[in-house]
Amino acid sequence: MNKQLIFKKRPVGLPDADTWNLETNEIPELKDGEVLIQNHYISLDPAMRGWMNDTKSYIEPVAIGDVMRAGSIGKVVKANNHPKFNIGDCIVGWGGVQQYLVTNGDNCYKVNDSIAPMPKYLGVLGMPGMTAYFGILEVGKIKEGDIVLVSGAAGAVGSVVGQIAKIKGCTVIGVAGGKQKCDYLLSDLGFDVAIDYKSENILTALKEKCPKGIDVYFDNVGGDILDAALTILRKRARIVICGAISQYNNTGHVKGPGNYLSLLVNRASMQGMVVFDYTDDYGEAAKEIGTWMMQGKLSSREDIYDGIENFHDVFQRLFSGDKMGKLLLKVI
Repeated sequence: MNKQLIFKKRPVGLPDADTWNLETNEIPELKDGEVLIQNHYISLDPAMRGWMNDTKSYIEPVAIGDVMRAGSIGKVVKANNHPKFNIGDCIVGWGGVQQYLVTNGDNCYKVNDSIAPMPKYLGVLGMPGMTAYFGILEVGKIKEGDIVLVSGAAGAVGSVVGQIAKIKGCTVIGVAGGKQKCDYLLSDLGFDVAIDYKSENILTALKEKCPKGIDVYFDNVGGDILDAALTILRKRARIVICGAISQYNNTGHVKGPGNYLSLLVNRASMQGMVVFDYTDDYGEAAKEIGTWMMQGKLSSREDIYDGIENFHDVFQRLFSGDKMGKLLLKVI
């Protein structure tokens, strides 16, 4: 039997527990060329909130009645003449919020969990790590000596962005919520400056702690912090729009930047990025990230909770800020 979290209704604002229904269903028999994967960990990402909206986006919305979309990692426990996967293989894919997945292998790939533990493949070696890598290098186009500002800096993406920027010789300022997270940026990740948006006025703090302005802003939150960052742009600055978590649960209009004319004055650019545009290059990125990890130049942190029945409570941590690093749910 398979416990599955079924998407039941499109939420308005922050999703409540009734957005999903936890069901127990039989696992279907495998067809020729299929495998049965037992999921071990499910990835929880802010993007999941956008996938619930029936609006035009970079990916189709989750359909009512479907298993809730999520990245996953697990082991093949049964195979029926699959051309690539065998029993015991460790597989990363889009398994959804469920304990088992029957698949023909589309959008799944094999990883070696003897080299790195499973959670790393959903974090620093998975979609968040790829987002950070391509976002800061390909879109942000950082170079040595740049001053880089990162919001959501203690999260799965922001923490890697800042470390890559340090590796590339940049000065890095991180924005996070609370003393514990700011201490983590400075003592564990090697950021140069941390700003606590919960206890500091963001506009004042940016002007005090970025007196020379910024060359790159990697934005994970949108809203007031994006608007404030626009006031300290240097000439030819680049803004990477990765996410806007402060706006995802709005019941009204999304708050856009009021200071956008700073882009004109400073001949700056603002560009959105979606990690799926870089899938052909994931392998090379993972190798370089892995090398930095082995060299002790890049670290990661996972925040792991148990039980598929606790999905809603854990999901809320994405928006309450009550987590550090990559948020995961262990489902076996």
